[in-house]
Amino acid sequence: MDQKSVWIGTNWKMNKGPAEAIAAARAFSNFHLPEGVRCFLTPPATSLRDVCSVLQDTPVMVGAQNMFWEDSGAWTGEISAPMVAECGASTVLLGHSERRQHFGETDWTVNRKVRAALRHGLRPLICIGDTADEFEFGVSQETLARQTKIALHGVSQEDLGRVVVIYEPVWAIGSAGRPAEAPFVSEIHTKLRGVVQGVVGRNSSVRIPLLYGGSVSQANICDYVALPDVDGVLVGRAGWDPADFIKLVSRVGELVSSKVAA
Repeated sequence: MDQKSVWIGTNWKMNKGPAEAIAAARAFSNFHLPEGVRCFLTPPATSLRDVCSVLQDTPVMVGAQNMFWEDSGAWTGEISAPMVAECGASTVLLGHSERRQHFGETDWTVNRKVRAALRHGLRPLICIGDTADEFEFGVSQETLARQTKIALHGVSQEDLGRVVVIYEPVWAIGSAGRPAEAPFVSEIHTKLRGVVQGVVGRNSSVRIPLLYGGSVSQANICDYVALPDVDGVLVGRAGWDPADFIKLVSRVGELVSSKVAA
């Protein structure tokens, strides 16, 4: 794990309209982010501009939960990368399993969105994940390798340094999800590191952060962050309450500080 850059973020999903989102963002505006920790929030589109405004002078990054690959046009209900950037966001979550499962997202549309985000200066947070069936049949590695390779296809060496990949097992997220065992996450991330190195080249200085997400909580966050090839976590419902998320960020900061001191 790169001790200088540990990531922690939370996806608010379809929660927090503008009033509630502004109140939550204000709770973060006075929070001192621990050294060595990079933090991001992804509010719903209706709250994106307000949250960006509240947090614009802080180190907390704000991202959209999705975007379309075209800059403009007859795409009813969609938002574009320029629109996301104009709101003040610096990141965008792409390929989340809920988008894949319910809204027809594919590996190829994720790739188009990744390249569009990069063209407009946004940092893509690319979600990949295996289903319960893929996990049970032992093909998780193959699924994740395919998703990763297609998502990064055609991305320049320079732009690869602005990409984040998030492994979210589909069977581990949501209210019925079960946390993945740390040894399994470690094995997956080590294999993923090899896949990413195959894309960027083993002699490249680019290190794409690999995050884990899936029923992350106060009880297990340090177990995940301590793993060698886990560069941070994406938190779901355990991070929706600002006070709870701040506690999670603080715990990560304490772990980073202890590693640096050691």
